[in-house]
Amino acid sequence: MSREEWLEERLRPSLAQKLRIDRQLYRDKTEHQDLIVFEHQLYGRVMALDGIVQTTEADEFVYHEMMTHVPILAHGAAKRVLIIGGGDGGMAEEALKHPLEKLVQVEIDRTVVDIAREHLPSISGGAYDDPRMELLIADGARYVQETDERFDVVIVDSTDPVGPGEILFSQEFYAGCKRCLTPGGIIVTQNGIPFFERYAVENTYRRLGTLFQDVSFFLAPVPAYIGGFMAFGWGTDDKTLRCQPLETLAGRFAGLGTKLRYYTPAIHQAAFAHPQFLVDILEAVESENA
Repeated sequence: MSREEWLEERLRPSLAQKLRIDRQLYRDKTEHQDLIVFEHQLYGRVMALDGIVQTTEADEFVYHEMMTHVPILAHGAAKRVLIIGGGDGGMAEEALKHPLEKLVQVEIDRTVVDIAREHLPSISGGAYDDPRMELLIADGARYVQETDERFDVVIVDSTDPVGPGEILFSQEFYAGCKRCLTPGGIIVTQNGIPFFERYAVENTYRRLGTLFQDVSFFLAPVPAYIGGFMAFGWGTDDKTLRCQPLETLAGRFAGLGTKLRYYTPAIHQAAFAHPQFLVDILEAVESENA
């Protein structure tokens, strides 16, 4: 009988989760990180980078639906969207459900895109074949500093703030994203699990707060990312966009003519309601500058 293999994801110095590798589909060291794709009894196919779970077939819809449909439907007239990261293609697949004119995705690691398309095709669907889609294999932090393109929504689908993903949480990067936005545009960011990663929420709140008139977070539970709900950063200069009436969101959503698995207009509104411990974190940051 062969010995079981497990992926141990070290989340904190005293905390880890283990996923049994039922069948390994791919593993290699890319130019930037260690990449593995494997099958798991509960999550289906799983992709991990440097030992950290990035996406799974079973629950990716929560993460990808919320990070795309919340800003695009809140904006109401988005035609051009930029995705930084998102090599699995799930963010692009959801964004392209909207009547966009152009979607640009900037991913630093070509191997992540290629392996996801080969082993996780259900996540990206036909996104990479859509004529509105432009995939650039490049440094996203450099792209936002140098491009002449402008976007209505910028989605930062980054890894955690370590290794290649660390710069995507920096003040300089956020300023570059602001530079790329059209007036009244929206940036959304991946901000981890605030119950464990208070620092990520604090830092993003401080940094976006120097750039945008309206900064907040919206929330969603993603089962593979243990520790409670995930926080997504929000920044815009149009303070009305975060408070769209339910009827407005429902009308825009109905216009898509599609049924999603997690997102609803009511969930959209509720996602901006914060539990008290998160309110306390944000108020503590605000008091620093009082």
